[in-house]
Amino acid sequence: MRTTDVVVIGSGFGGLAAAKQLAKSEVETVLISATPEHLFQPLLYQVATGVLSADEIAPPIADVLADKESVSVMHGRVTAVDAAAKVLTVETDQGDEQVRYESLIVAAGANQGYFGHDEWADRTFSLKTLDDAVALRAHLLDCFTTQTDEAAHTFVVVGGGATGVEVAGQIRELGARYFTDAPAKVYLVEGAGDLLPVYGGRLSTFTRKTLEKAGVDVLTDTFVTDIETDSVTVRSVDGQQRVLDARTVVWSAGVKATPLAGVIAEATGCETDRAGRLLINPDLTVGGCADVFAIGDMTSLNNYPGQSPVAMQQGRHAADMVRGATPRGTAFRYLDKGSMAVVNRHNAVVDAPFGIKLTGILGWFTWLGVHLFYLVGFRNRVGAVVSWCRSFLGTARPGFDEVVTVPVDAMAVGEDDHGEAQTTAA
Repeated sequence: MRTTDVVVIGSGFGGLAAAKQLAKSEVETVLISATPEHLFQPLLYQVATGVLSADEIAPPIADVLADKESVSVMHGRVTAVDAAAKVLTVETDQGDEQVRYESLIVAAGANQGYFGHDEWADRTFSLKTLDDAVALRAHLLDCFTTQTDEAAHTFVVVGGGATGVEVAGQIRELGARYFTDAPAKVYLVEGAGDLLPVYGGRLSTFTRKTLEKAGVDVLTDTFVTDIETDSVTVRSVDGQQRVLDARTVVWSAGVKATPLAGVIAEATGCETDRAGRLLINPDLTVGGCADVFAIGDMTSLNNYPGQSPVAMQQGRHAADMVRGATPRGTAFRYLDKGSMAVVNRHNAVVDAPFGIKLTGILGWFTWLGVHLFYLVGFRNRVGAVVSWCRSFLGTARPGFDEVVTVPVDAMAVGEDDHGEAQTTAA
């Protein structure tokens, strides 16, 4: 049986932040990841729409942590946890392996949620994993280059948060600037009265006006009631029903906890909410276990948003308590440094502290700078800058160069162990 001081589950923003913080005190740590990469999830939509290549946002997690001698990476999925014995079971390619720990930090992320309609997962595309983005990219390329019927050139994006806004804006640009011979009709469906409802005010208004000016049909106060292979049925709050003929539906409207959250809940006696998220203690511990911490959007605490900055700050806070830099039992406090979202080329919205709100080109350059700063690795930063210049200053989409074409009706979804990472400033 393998033994270590700390196990970190998940290679996303929260897990990576925790591992790096533990390395400051040379705490022996095993990071367990279901995928081999550290995924920069806020840029998945740019992989899906050909702006960036997959490797520019997904460096190998082992390479990212190569200079942290006290941290080792293990590839596998945690299937069981014995909190009393401090032992977990990991399913690897070589078979099951057990790991004994002194402290456990769980940052396993969330899956896409469909509000009780799990059958829609097979009829829609999500953007939770790198495989999701690669599958959607191949599908979009097929729609624009080999299909001629109207349904193949009609795209419905469900969810008017940051991901939905960014996807809708970029798909519309594909038809307007890149695949100019293929008309693209894009619908953006949101149940609330505004796009980016957590922003509100002039930022939401700017977002809607900008998308509508670009040709996106924005449907707010509208809910999806049915999804079939070639159509989406929506109903507005006043009862009006429409059927949208579309072969592509991108779902970004909700999340639910991963199965590992249920495993942790059962092992620790922790309660969960309706979405299966762990109702953690103020100090990020789980249930009655002082040595088990859970972070990121697999958890619920103080209505904090399921965003990467929350996971990163929680990861550092949990690690500081483990390594003795912060007293055990210290309540976590989130420092909100702002949020941002790209609307389309040269347009973004930024909701910063102290009431600072940016729109348009200034918001767009702010977004570029923040995301460039948080990209992991010099090579990835240089690659992203080159691809952004080709895509946003020119009309290229370099990400499409690595596409392996799939049939237009192929739908793909995937599990996520990275943690929710919407476009925000960390």
